[in-house]
Amino acid sequence: MSSPSNSDPVVNQAALLERVRASFERQGMMLHLGARLLRVESGLCELVLPYSDKVTQQQGGFHGGAIGALADIAGGYAALTVAPEGMEVTTVEYKINFLNAFAGGQLHAIGRVVKAGRRVIITTAEVAHLHEGQSRDCAIMQQTLAPVSKTY
Repeated sequence: MSSPSNSDPVVNQAALLERVRASFERQGMMLHLGARLLRVESGLCELVLPYSDKVTQQQGGFHGGAIGALADIAGGYAALTVAPEGMEVTTVEYKINFLNAFAGGQLHAIGRVVKAGRRVIITTAEVAHLHEGQSRDCAIMQQTLAPVSKTY
């Protein structure tokens, strides 16, 4: 049996996860809100955000800013998985549609790369509300990101 090489999918998967995890741990806002990283694959990132008083608006539902931030991070980390080594990504713009308002449970976001170019990376993110065994659409986002040099 041969030992794993750098081109081995298992090694690459572990490297992708570590790259995203290390960056996610520097996301002060996401950590403050209680978001958790669930899954990372090439071109994909999955996150969850539990309901709490940190993420509500005045009527008690999830705040649009928290939903947008979760979608932005899911798409952004999906983009990071395809960005060149030694680079980070930054959001240039995003457009989000809020489909339904919810309280309780948790938000589940999956970001996916649509196109990975040299200068821009296009992603989408779907946000669902999970509560009492049911999943309902909450928001959908499209995003443009730019690869940038690390500054730390």
